[in-house]
Amino acid sequence: MPLNPRIEAVTDRIRTRSAARRSAYLDRMARAAEAGPARAHLSCGNQAHAYAAMAEDKDALAGARAPNIGIVTAYNDMLSAHQPFETYPEVIRRAARAAGATAQVAGGVPAMCDGVTQGQPGMELSLFSRDVIALSAGVAMSHNCFDAALWLGVCDKIVPGLVIAAATFGHVPAVFVPAGPMTSGLPNDEKSKVRQQFAQGEVGRDALMKAEMASYHGPGTCTFYGTANTNQMLMEFMGLHLPGAAFINPGTPLREALTVAATERAAAITALGNDYRPAGQVLDERAFVNGIVGLMATGGSTNLVLHLPAMARAAGIELTLEDFAEISDTVPLMAKVYPNGLADVNHFHAAGGLGFMIGELLGAGLLHEDVCTVAGDGLARYAQEPKLHDGQLVWEDGSGESLNDRILRPARDPFQKVGGLKQLSGNLGQGVIKVSAVDPERHVIEARARIFHDQAEVRQAFRDGAFTEDAIVVVRFQGPAANGMPELHSLTPVLAVLQDRGLRVALVTDGRMSGASGRVPAAIHVAPEAAKGGPLARLREGDLVRLDAVAGTLDVLEEGFDARAPIEADLSANQHGIGRELFAAFRNTVGDSTIGAGVVV
Repeated sequence: MPLNPRIEAVTDRIRTRSAARRSAYLDRMARAAEAGPARAHLSCGNQAHAYAAMAEDKDALAGARAPNIGIVTAYNDMLSAHQPFETYPEVIRRAARAAGATAQVAGGVPAMCDGVTQGQPGMELSLFSRDVIALSAGVAMSHNCFDAALWLGVCDKIVPGLVIAAATFGHVPAVFVPAGPMTSGLPNDEKSKVRQQFAQGEVGRDALMKAEMASYHGPGTCTFYGTANTNQMLMEFMGLHLPGAAFINPGTPLREALTVAATERAAAITALGNDYRPAGQVLDERAFVNGIVGLMATGGSTNLVLHLPAMARAAGIELTLEDFAEISDTVPLMAKVYPNGLADVNHFHAAGGLGFMIGELLGAGLLHEDVCTVAGDGLARYAQEPKLHDGQLVWEDGSGESLNDRILRPARDPFQKVGGLKQLSGNLGQGVIKVSAVDPERHVIEARARIFHDQAEVRQAFRDGAFTEDAIVVVRFQGPAANGMPELHSLTPVLAVLQDRGLRVALVTDGRMSGASGRVPAAIHVAPEAAKGGPLARLREGDLVRLDAVAGTLDVLEEGFDARAPIEADLSANQHGIGRELFAAFRNTVGDSTIGAGVVV
C-alpha cells in the first residue's frame, strides 16, 4: 500500500527541518563506529578492571572476539513493572554464553514510580528523572566496553531517558527489553468509581485502600493504558523491541524466551558480524513518525508529546506540535483501552493487540514499512505474534482480525476517524488536549476562570463546596521551570465529580496530566509557562476563557489582556525538601515543553 500523502508530507517536513542537526549527528556516530569495537582500544589495565569479576567469561572478554553486551537496568522493587528485572541479568548472561557472547551489567539507572508520588512533593522530580536516567545511562555506557546494549525499562520517564541515552551512543546497537503487564485485577472503571466515592466522602480510606490494592496487585506494569504501556507500544512501532514483546505477562515461559531471544539478537547485530544495526540508524525520522502514528491510533498518553521531541532531538531530529496534530488528524483511533474504554492492556493484547494494529496501519498506508528495526529490515515483522512450540520461540502471522471489536477495530472501521490528540493555540499560549475519552459535547468549554497555584488548593476548594458554577480551572506555575512540571493526576477524581454533577468544567495548566487523564477536558503543557512570564500569568480570577478542541484554540475573551503585566508567584516552597534542592540547576536550564522540556539535549 502506498504511503498516505499526509504522512509522507509530515515525514518530509521533519527530514528537511532536521537536516543540519541530523547530518551532524550521523557524522558523530559514523566516526564512533569507524573506531571499531571499543574494547580493542582499551589498555590491558583498563580491561583488567572491567573483567576482574567476570569469572568464567574472563577469557572470552580478554580475547575481544566475542560480542560483549552491556546491560543497562532500571530494576528496583518500588516499581511493580520493574521488579521482574531482578532476575534478568543472569538469564541474559546465560543466553549470551550460549550465543558465543558475553554480557555485563553496565550500570543501573534510577526509576521512580509516579503512582507513589502522585500529589506528593516527589512528583516534582519526576519529569527531571528522565534526564537523570539519560545521564546515568551515559555513565554506564562510558566504560566503552560494549558491542551492543540491552536496555531494561518500562515505565513513564525510564524508557524515554533510556532512548535518549541509546541515541547518544547511537553507534552501539540497542535492543529494548520489557517485563510485561501484571495480570488483570480489579477493573479500572471500578477502581475509578471508588476513587470518586472517596473524593465525595461516600466511602472511607479502608475501602479506597482495598480497591487500590486489588487493582495494583502483583509484578508487572499497571494494566491501564497510561504512559508506561504507551512506552511499550512505542518501542514496537519504532522497531526497538522484538516483535510482540510488549504485553506478555511476567513470569511466563514466553516472557523468558523473548528475553533470551533479545540477547541473541543483540549479539547478532554488532559491528563484529555481518548485520550491524546501530541504534542511530533505527532511530531515524521514519521511526519517530511511526511512533506518533501508534500514539494516535491507540489513544496513548499525552506525556509522550513531551518525551518524543526530547528523544528525537537526541538522534538529531526535530519534532513540533504541528507534526503531532497533523498526524492525529490523519490516523484513526482504533483502540479503546482504559481510560479511553473499559478494557485493560491484557484484554487489548488478547483481542489482537499491537500486531493487529501494525498490520492494519501498514495496510492502510499509515506507517513507514521500509525502516530499519532490531528484528530486521521492514516493519511488517511487527505484525507477527511470538509463540512457543515445543519450547521453541517462533513468530507467526496473526488472524488478521480483531477478536473483540469493542476494544480493537480495523482501520477501515475505527472508533473515531481521527486520533485523540489536538494542538491548541491562542492568546493563552500553545498546548495540547487529549480528547479520545472526552464526550464530544465537552470539546468546547467556555466559562469563567478559577485560578489556583497548586492542586492542593483545588482539592480544598472542592471540599469547601466552592465550585457551584461552570468553570475553567486554571492551575498555573506548574511548568518545568517553576517546579519540575508535576502530573496533576490527583485532580482527576475532583474534576470528574464536578462534571458528573452537571457542571461544564475543564482544566488549563502549564503542568502535566497522567496518561490516565480521562474524560474531563484538559488543556495541558501550556507554553510559555507562567514562571517564564507566559500568558497564564496574566489571567485573573473570573476572566472568561474558551477552550475549543474542535477549532484547536485556547483564548481568554477579555479586552486589554495582552497589556496586563504578568504576576510572579512565590515558588520558594518548591525549592527544598524531598530532594528538590538538588534539582535547582535543572529548573534553571530546562527547555520549553513544546520541545520536550529537556535539560540534557
